[in-house]
Amino acid sequence: MQKQNDSLESLTRKVQDLEAAGAEKENLTSENAPSKGGFNLGKVNLSGEGGVAFFKTGSEGFAPQSDFRVDEARLFVEAPIWNEVYFYGDLDLATRENNNLNLQLGELYLDFQDVSQLWGRDDQFNVRAGRMNVPFGEEYLMRNAIDNPLISHSLSDFWGFDPGMEIYGALDKFSYVLAVQNGGGANGVQDFDGDKSVAGRISFDPNRHWHFSVSGMRTGDVSAQKDFVSAEWFGTGFFQSLGSPATTKFHANLVEGDATARWNSGHVSAFGGYARYGDNDPAADNGRDIIYYSVEGVQNLPKKFYAAARFSEIYSAKGVPIVGYGNSAEYFSDLTQELWRLSLGLGYRFSDRLVIKTEYSFERGREINGGSRNHEDFFGTEADFKF
Repeated sequence: MQKQNDSLESLTRKVQDLEAAGAEKENLTSENAPSKGGFNLGKVNLSGEGGVAFFKTGSEGFAPQSDFRVDEARLFVEAPIWNEVYFYGDLDLATRENNNLNLQLGELYLDFQDVSQLWGRDDQFNVRAGRMNVPFGEEYLMRNAIDNPLISHSLSDFWGFDPGMEIYGALDKFSYVLAVQNGGGANGVQDFDGDKSVAGRISFDPNRHWHFSVSGMRTGDVSAQKDFVSAEWFGTGFFQSLGSPATTKFHANLVEGDATARWNSGHVSAFGGYARYGDNDPAADNGRDIIYYSVEGVQNLPKKFYAAARFSEIYSAKGVPIVGYGNSAEYFSDLTQELWRLSLGLGYRFSDRLVIKTEYSFERGREINGGSRNHEDFFGTEADFKF
C-alpha cells in the first residue's frame, strides 16, 4: 500500500508539472493564437462584426439623398491546423466601399507561428502565406467599424488586401512586419506584372504610454491595361495611371511615420507621409509628389461616453485623384490639388461588443482646374457590434 501511495504521489506531481508547462506555453503564444470569442464548433472558431448606419452628405457627396445602410458585415473563421500552424479567413458581406452586396473575400492565410522556436525563441519570427492586409502605416489596424472611434477614416486611408508572403515578429521593445505581395488590384487573384509590391513596418514601444513606427512601401510596376489600379487603396480610391493611353506601367513609392501617446482615459495619435507617383508615359512626365497627414484624439467621458476628433489633409501640387466623401463617379478620375477633412464625433460604449456613435465631418478642397469642393460634408450615426 505504501508503494502504491508513493507511485500515485509521483504520478500526481508529473501531471501537475505537465499542466504548468502547458499553461506557460499558452501564455507565451496567446498574443497570436486564434481568438476565443465567437462560437466554437469543435476546433473551429466562428465570429463576426459589423455596423448598421444612417448617412447624409452634401449635394456632391456619396449619399446626398440620405441612406440607411449596412455599413459593414464580416464573418471570421479561425482554426488550428497542426502544432503552431493556424488557418484564418474572413468573408466581407458588406463594406462601405463596395456599392453592391456581393460576397467578397477579405484576408485568408495560413499562419506559421513561432518558427523562431527552431532556435529557442518565442515570437521572434512568424510566417504568413495567402491573402493579407498590406502592412503599410497603422490606420488599417483600427479600420473596422467596431475598432474605429469615429465613423469616418482619415483622407489618405491606406488599406488593401493582396496575395503574398509575410514575416513578422518582436524583439524586446521592437516589432516588425514585412510583406511581398502582387501589387495589382484588377481582381485580387492574378498579377499582370512580375514586379512585386514590398511593404514593411518597424515599431518601437518604449513603455505603455508611447508607440512609434516607420513604414515604407513600393507598389511595384502595375499594368495600366490589365491591373488598372493598385491593390492599395488611397483617398477612398486607388493609385491609378495618370498617363496617356500609351502608358503601360505605373507605380508609387511611399514612406510614413506614426506616433501615439496614451493615458488611462484616452490617446492622441498622428501620422504623416510622402508618396511619389510615376509611370512610363512616352508623351509626358507625369511624376508628382503627394504629402498627407492626420491627427486624432480620443477622450473617455463619464458614464461610458467618449469624444473623438480627427483632422487629415492631402496635398499634391500637380493634382491626384482623391474621392474622399465625394461622388466616386466624378472624383475617381478628376485631379484634386488639396483636400482636408475635420471629423467630430461622440460615442457610447455599452461594452467592447456594442458601440453607438455619431459624427459630423467638414470636407473642403480645390481641384487642379480651380474648382472648389465645398458640398461634401458628412453626417452619420452608426451602431457597431461584434460576437
